[in-house]
Amino acid sequence: MMRPCPPRGPGEPPGQGRDGRDEDRARKGDIISTLTYVVIFSLLGGVLSVVAAAVFLVLPGGWRDRLLPHFVSFAIGALLGAAFLALLPHALAAPGVDVHDLGLAILLGLLGFFVLEKLVLWRHCHADECEAHAPGPGHGHAAGTLILVGDAIHNLVDGILIAAAFLTDTHLGIVTALAVAAHEIPQEVGDFAVLLHSGYSRGRAFVFNVLTSITTLVGALGAWWGLGGLEAAVPYVLAVAASSFIYIAVADLIPGLHKRLEWRVTGQQLAFILAGVVLIYLAHGSLH
Repeated sequence: MMRPCPPRGPGEPPGQGRDGRDEDRARKGDIISTLTYVVIFSLLGGVLSVVAAAVFLVLPGGWRDRLLPHFVSFAIGALLGAAFLALLPHALAAPGVDVHDLGLAILLGLLGFFVLEKLVLWRHCHADECEAHAPGPGHGHAAGTLILVGDAIHNLVDGILIAAAFLTDTHLGIVTALAVAAHEIPQEVGDFAVLLHSGYSRGRAFVFNVLTSITTLVGALGAWWGLGGLEAAVPYVLAVAASSFIYIAVADLIPGLHKRLEWRVTGQQLAFILAGVVLIYLAHGSLH
């Protein structure tokens, strides 16, 4: 015998019975789940990267000198893999996307990051000595402050990119956060080194780096609220995210690898770059 439909509640419009309420609960559950992912992986890309960099600096200097170039090569692969294997395919596959507008967003993103770097707000340091932020006489703390301001802006943008990726697809968000963490760790190592050379104590350098890394979460939460009702804009934010990763890898990280021209070193660099690409490829494939 067929069971009668559950009665509507007082003031409940037709067609919005128990099933409708269940759908609303499921939708709210999905929203909360996505927000949880955004918070967790924004912290992974921000605060945990600072902690990992601080632990790395505790290692003996010889170990750091040997390991850091491999971290940089791995970060190049992870960034390029995330851009070309995850972010851009998702942006292109979004319904109603104009390919020419998407290409324009990528181009403007590349030019925008070039301008930010010219303004010394987006410099990356991946070694104990950094020409871009080498403090001149009497300008040590000024250089350190500049590093912190630039890092805060950088982390804010990273948070926006992570949130945009999660709003598109949870798996894409995880891959994007992994790529952010991969390049943040060697960057934070360099930032720590510059702060120490600028006169900061290890404790102060760590505290200030943690504080600036929190802007990753601020950017992510702001983007989550701001882009939640602007689904049409998300593919173009993904395109800018891809341009960010491409710019960092090609304009910032790869030139540093050319300082070593030996074939053995070149082979090691290529191996770690491929390892980063493979990690993103496997992570993206297995998560789907």
